Amino acid sequence: MPPGPPAARRKSVTGTSRVMAAGFLLPALVLLGALVVYPIGYSVHRSFFDKSGGGFAGFDNYAEIFTDSTILTAVWNNAVWVVVAPAVATALGLIFAVLTERVRWGTAFKLIVFMPMAISMLAAGIIFRLVYEQDPERGVANAVWVGVHDTFAESAAFPRARPLPVHPLKAGERGAFVTREPVSAGTPVLLPLVGVAPAKMPSGAGPARAAEPGGDGRITGTAWLDFTRGGGGKPNVIDGEELGLKGIKVEAVRDGKVVASARAGADGRFSLPASAGGAQLRLPAENFREPYNGVDWLGPSLVTPAIIGSYVWMWAGFAMVLIAAGLASVPRELLEAARIDGANEWQVFRRVTVPLLAPVLAVVLVTLMINVLKIFDLVYIIAPGSAQDDANVLALQLYRSSFGTDSHLGVGSAIAVLLLLLVIPVMFLNIRRLRRESRR
Repeated sequence: MPPGPPAARRKSVTGTSRVMAAGFLLPALVLLGALVVYPIGYSVHRSFFDKSGGGFAGFDNYAEIFTDSTILTAVWNNAVWVVVAPAVATALGLIFAVLTERVRWGTAFKLIVFMPMAISMLAAGIIFRLVYEQDPERGVANAVWVGVHDTFAESAAFPRARPLPVHPLKAGERGAFVTREPVSAGTPVLLPLVGVAPAKMPSGAGPARAAEPGGDGRITGTAWLDFTRGGGGKPNVIDGEELGLKGIKVEAVRDGKVVASARAGADGRFSLPASAGGAQLRLPAENFREPYNGVDWLGPSLVTPAIIGSYVWMWAGFAMVLIAAGLASVPRELLEAARIDGANEWQVFRRVTVPLLAPVLAVVLVTLMINVLKIFDLVYIIAPGSAQDDANVLALQLYRSSFGTDSHLGVGSAIAVLLLLLVIPVMFLNIRRLRRESRR
């Protein structure tokens, strides 16, 4: 039997020389070693040394991860991210894929939902930092929230109005203002205020007019904005360009009890019955309470859910596209058979569609879990400095520990190793699932 060819000249099943194959793979292996293997090895080695890198610290850096309150917050937030963000994004992707499967404009809707994937994390972070602004005039989220709130709850018309020391009003209890002296019939009452920008006055407010003395013992008066643009007006005098405080509530109070109340008209004039004679007039605090300013989305309690919302906005389109591709391969005869057997649409979805889509859903879920374990950009950009500790995650803490003002490369390397250990099981499960799928 003739001897076989030398080992160096053996060829693979494709007819390619193994030496040639190794030559083509060598550059990739060198890059893999330089960019992946060496950094991992160095991080593991550095995690066992102290802050300076000159003294062996053992497992002290790993112990600090689970004792430092800031890092523990990052670990907890990462757990919340892993549980909530992939599940919500996958669920929304499944809902969008199923609901848009049979509608005519489904492709356009999918395009719109998928478009955020074209935006970088940096750009998305800047967008949502503006969306979550506290000021309703700048932040879209609070603009919508305040609009809905004000639809069902009346807001104060004069939140910063106040009298001047020369005015016949003084501060009362709980933010109200009362007249300095009791009122009497036949003498119109003057209730001047300042502190309201003319542009912020209620719509329909007209020039203020002096009230006429009331008949039958009625109490009359005028509440107006005692301010003239450009100056020149006199205090406690109704000048020509000054506006009435339309809708302001006026109460007559005697012995701590409200005996009568009225609201001023567009010209600021009001009228109270004769029973108000001898009482003090009060402008209650409900006229001056601060307007509802929305929700503090980036405050300590809501900053993490708010950032997760921005992540879902970006990645729900990714989940939708993959699930829609899997849905297109589902045998239609199985769905029709279930309907013929009497199943309604919800039962078809829950008992047929979802089980058939289980492999695709697993791919999407695992991919997003790996992605959120290393989330950094959105948290770093969206969370303000005052709430960054509350929104902290491991990747952000890795950056802060390694490159912050009080950097500790040993702790930073330990966090990097922890992240690697958290990712490996998820990757192992994904690889195992892919191999199982390939054998079918």
